[in-house]
Amino acid sequence: MPAASRSAPMVILLDDDAALRQALTFSLEIEGYQVLSCETGDQLTAQALPDHDACLVLDYRLATGTGLDVLEALRARGVVLPAILITSHPKPDVHARAERLAATLVEKPLLGDLLLARIHEILPLQAP
Repeated sequence: MPAASRSAPMVILLDDDAALRQALTFSLEIEGYQVLSCETGDQLTAQALPDHDACLVLDYRLATGTGLDVLEALRARGVVLPAILITSHPKPDVHARAERLAATLVEKPLLGDLLLARIHEILPLQAP
């Protein structure tokens, strides 16, 4: 299992489902990414985030608010990192808001490699 190096790109993950957060963290680290994993929007917004070589992966439904609420707060703070929103059956207003906040939608269930493919598009890994 390759260890993430200091120069590896970072995926900043927000999901309140501990099992999914742990599984995604494991998968992304195996791929070679650094992962900053947060359970709540408050945890994420309290972080000093990198300004490049990173992307956000945000769950839509959180115990308090939504991933789009968190993304909106980050955008208001000047965070321009690429963002991926993971959700089930998004309604048109979610699509519109995600587009307005420059977030790519990936629908749950997270079958296959669609999420990983989107992350690779945003954050290509360097060959060893």
